[in-house]
Amino acid sequence: MEIGDYIVHVVDDEEPVRKSLAFLLTMAGFTVRMHGSATAFLEAAPGLQRGCLVTDLRMPDMSGVELLRRLAGVQAAMPSIVITGHADVPMAVEAMKAGALDFIEKPFEDDVLIDAIKRAAERLRERHQEGQDAAAIQARLDQLSERERQVLSGVVAGLPNKTIAYDLDISPRTVEVHRSNLMAKMQARSLPELVRMALTVDFRLNRTDASL
Repeated sequence: MEIGDYIVHVVDDEEPVRKSLAFLLTMAGFTVRMHGSATAFLEAAPGLQRGCLVTDLRMPDMSGVELLRRLAGVQAAMPSIVITGHADVPMAVEAMKAGALDFIEKPFEDDVLIDAIKRAAERLRERHQEGQDAAAIQARLDQLSERERQVLSGVVAGLPNKTIAYDLDISPRTVEVHRSNLMAKMQARSLPELVRMALTVDFRLNRTDASL
């Protein structure tokens, strides 16, 4: 992911620090947005997309650890880096457990922070790709007939064709035909790949529904 494709959100309660970090990152080519408190960022976070977070660990309204936990709680987690003093390493480890990708000890070289942000952006790229994959899989899934979805449900559940046929009151040969058709529509080259696709979009259709 290119530097200009995402926003680096800097959260620090000290204005000189915010401005210093923003200047450094802007000069390095990043798009930067500053936030004066963890609370302010938390309020804005649910509406933000394609961003990564650089946050101080110790802030008066809430710690960086608590910020990460709350972001996860409102489904707004993003690749994050925490900046810490040497004495706060144990707290930084807690931040890692809360979802931070990295922590950087003060004082640090400019390149250390820049490299950490680029690693965070790579994680952002991976998440974006996963989202694109899920959207493509869902689009294929939407093309399946109701009967093909019922057969897929049985396949994902690990049922043999004979059991699927019994549940649906059709012949095993008909199950094979539906199975072949749905494999083609889903563009799955193997049974494991088909199951992985179904799990990616959290496909569910229970056997009771399938037999109706």
